[in-house]
Amino acid sequence: MKGILGRKIGMTQVFSREGKLIPVTVVEVEPNYVSQIKTMETDGYEAIQLAAISKKEKNTTKPEMGHLKKAGVEPKRFLKEIRGVNVSEYTLGQKVDASIFTEGEMVDVSGISKGKGYQGVIKRYNQTRGPMGHGSQYHRGVGSMGTLLPMHVLKGKKLPGHMGHELVTVQNLEIVKIDLENNIVLIKGNVPGPKKALVVIKTAVKNPDKVNEKVDLVFYEVEEVTNDVENSEVVENDTLEETVETTEEVETSETKEEEPTGE
Repeated sequence: MKGILGRKIGMTQVFSREGKLIPVTVVEVEPNYVSQIKTMETDGYEAIQLAAISKKEKNTTKPEMGHLKKAGVEPKRFLKEIRGVNVSEYTLGQKVDASIFTEGEMVDVSGISKGKGYQGVIKRYNQTRGPMGHGSQYHRGVGSMGTLLPMHVLKGKKLPGHMGHELVTVQNLEIVKIDLENNIVLIKGNVPGPKKALVVIKTAVKNPDKVNEKVDLVFYEVEEVTNDVENSEVVENDTLEETVETTEEVETSETKEEEPTGE
């Protein structure tokens, strides 16, 4: 088991050399730091605590500052435990980046889903509405509350309430591309949470050893295309100026031939 902390940027799409379109989620993975190591002797279980995404010292409490100073780590916004790792492979204050994963590897991504507020049963549980005629008097109701005998609503009845904003894990997602230079990881499919949400990327529980074949992606450099367009415009302008000069010379010669000789 291995994991890393990141921030969801948004979704886009990339293309393979074969012309296949792949929808991906862009996750910014800044370097993580090991802020704590838990062992069986001290805590009763083995885990490491990762810290990521820097923040100002004035926005950090004194307990947080003291905890991170023990590991020699600057103030961080996002701290999370990763269990099931081999703690002997980590040291306090160690830097961890996206290179621990490989392209094509399967991962599970956890995050807080988008909050939908207070919603009814139709949106919350996908229930069906009643007839929309005026005489039905039942349109978007919750349905029967149960039998008369218990004299109370049975536990588990689906009712309106708060929707979303809960911990969600999407399993078996494929890592399409890892860009260590820009601290970017492209993950195939959707990832829970809104833009700029904090997410945890961990080894897939159901397919920990599965690694798909690496996809060769096509990328276009915008700068080169822009330069080519500018150069083509310059060439067209030069050609246009030459055409105008040639036309003026022809018109001048024709005017001279048409002038009377005076005889």
